[in-house]
Amino acid sequence: MKLSEDCYECLRKLAYQAAGLATDDEQIKARAIGESLKILEAEFSDDKVSIAIATKIHDVIKRITQNPDPYREMKDKEIAIARKLAGETRLEHESDFGDCLRLAALGNTIDFFRPLDVIKRGMKGEVSFAVDDSKQFEARLKDASRVLYLADNAGEVFFDLPPIRWMRQFVPVVYAVKASPVQNDVTLEDVRRARLEFDLGEIITTGTATPGIDFSLASAQFKHEFAISDLIFAKGMGYYESLSELPAEGKIFYCLMAKCQPVADSLKLPLNSYVAMLQ
Repeated sequence: MKLSEDCYECLRKLAYQAAGLATDDEQIKARAIGESLKILEAEFSDDKVSIAIATKIHDVIKRITQNPDPYREMKDKEIAIARKLAGETRLEHESDFGDCLRLAALGNTIDFFRPLDVIKRGMKGEVSFAVDDSKQFEARLKDASRVLYLADNAGEVFFDLPPIRWMRQFVPVVYAVKASPVQNDVTLEDVRRARLEFDLGEIITTGTATPGIDFSLASAQFKHEFAISDLIFAKGMGYYESLSELPAEGKIFYCLMAKCQPVADSLKLPLNSYVAMLQ
């Protein structure tokens, strides 16, 4: 998915957010923001994907502030809150893929910058997919030999477990996380902090610290796993933004909420629509 005009303001806000989380030193923060905005001005173009620019913004902020994980405190809060919310959210039919999928999608809606009571109210909402290819995915799954599950944010790991357990009845599932910190994306260290390393089973990393995936930076192991997997379960908007640039081969299954207008427009759906789409 290529950049739209609306992406500019989102990337600008990202620079301020990441720098604000990275340091309390106002001079260093101002320098980090200034360098980030220079990157945004120089790189922004409608022939680029947002994650490429976001990655450069994160890299320069981490370098200037000397903080390798600006979102660390936020991720720890995510993990604690998500553990509690996942424990309070029960599936009516744990053997039903549709219920597992709706729970995974619900986890993708959580915005941990909001108050806990607001988050809890949001978790009680109904998930109705505007695009629902789950039956096609189920049919493909039962003939598959391997699934690669691309994880999104740190707090979502608890909500990823039900669909992973369901899929593992039929096929091995490899869980892919980021190699090192970027935004609040889940890393192997976050999985360990959540004490879910055993539950999630086989885990690899993308080899990158990029939102979504940049194949030019990805590890050979990840690219090999992506190539040999019959199905890719792609969680969140970042993976949609990057993987939607690939040819549609009926291999990638997107599970997300379209929380920004450019993604909603790309999907030709209303804002905040839920998507379970095989492409």
